[in-house]
Amino acid sequence: MRYLLTMLLIGFILPVSLAISTVGAQQTVPSAIGGFTLNSPISDYGQKHYQNYLNEVIVTDLEGFRKGFITYGTCENPGRILRIKLKYHDASAEFFEELLERYKQAFGSKPKFSGDRFGNVKIWKWTFIDSEGHKVSLALQHNLKDLDESIGNMVKLSLPELMDAERICFNKTVPDDDGKQEQGGDLDWTLLVPR
Repeated sequence: MRYLLTMLLIGFILPVSLAISTVGAQQTVPSAIGGFTLNSPISDYGQKHYQNYLNEVIVTDLEGFRKGFITYGTCENPGRILRIKLKYHDASAEFFEELLERYKQAFGSKPKFSGDRFGNVKIWKWTFIDSEGHKVSLALQHNLKDLDESIGNMVKLSLPELMDAERICFNKTVPDDDGKQEQGGDLDWTLLVPR
């Protein structure tokens, strides 16, 4: 009985004392790294900047879809659509399963699974070669749990090799050593750790 009473007291006192000790502790919320501060105007910084090798537009007036993200090239294939990501209106698992069956009927019954092992994000992928010899990637995704991924049901259709060509073209136009700090000297740790 004494053992049970001691355990109950420890179970009550320990969490309460931990809660009291953290009340006075002030938590640091990071807002800056690399000399840039969140929520500050980009015009405050005298850095050179370059247009990225891909641009994206958002479209919203699509039947059956809530919204879409259309990605196009800016360097090797300027203005050409290289990726289409569309979110379906229906975000349910039942709708996803019906879509998956229809995709399998249309594109092959053995797609590659590339979701997570816990089943939070389910992604089924197909790969094709188009009439011009370009690799085409098709992915059907369902996610209702992982906030780092798009929530709901989404289809992604892309030309991955042409997207890589955009990156390579971009890298040729942007100097890669401009403004680099010589390694081996003293590092300014205040720039390397968020503050």
